[in-house]
Amino acid sequence: MRDRRRFLPAFLDYYQRFPGYGFWAALEKRTGEFLGWFHFRPGPDDPQDQPELGYRLRHAAWGKGHATEGSRALIAKGFTEFGVQRVVASTMAVNTASRRVMEKSGMRLVRAFVADWPVSVPGEEHGDVEYAITRDEWEADNSRLRRR
Repeated sequence: MRDRRRFLPAFLDYYQRFPGYGFWAALEKRTGEFLGWFHFRPGPDDPQDQPELGYRLRHAAWGKGHATEGSRALIAKGFTEFGVQRVVASTMAVNTASRRVMEKSGMRLVRAFVADWPVSVPGEEHGDVEYAITRDEWEADNSRLRRR
């Protein structure tokens, strides 16, 4: 209950501050089972037209394409409905599965960096990576796909 009182107001605040942005539940299409969630919202110090994409899926949902499908859908929504100019996402350098999702979503590696984690996380010693895609890159990628 303590976590709900701490996190829920912060999650809900995005809907008031940034119309359209926020958090989405990921549900399995056939069964409606909860798989996890996605977020698509500006970072604390970032411009509103440069949201961060992120997700947390239950282990049982890994490797089934849900992260890629949700990421692609939110990137498209950002560029077509929200006037987004650039989408960013980050993960630990050792998280090859999330890096692959970002790549399959059209994002490109921008930089490697070291995050200041509030608690020790296994793999943090290898650093983190940031991926991004701009509106122009997304439009060019979609134009190529339509011509096939």
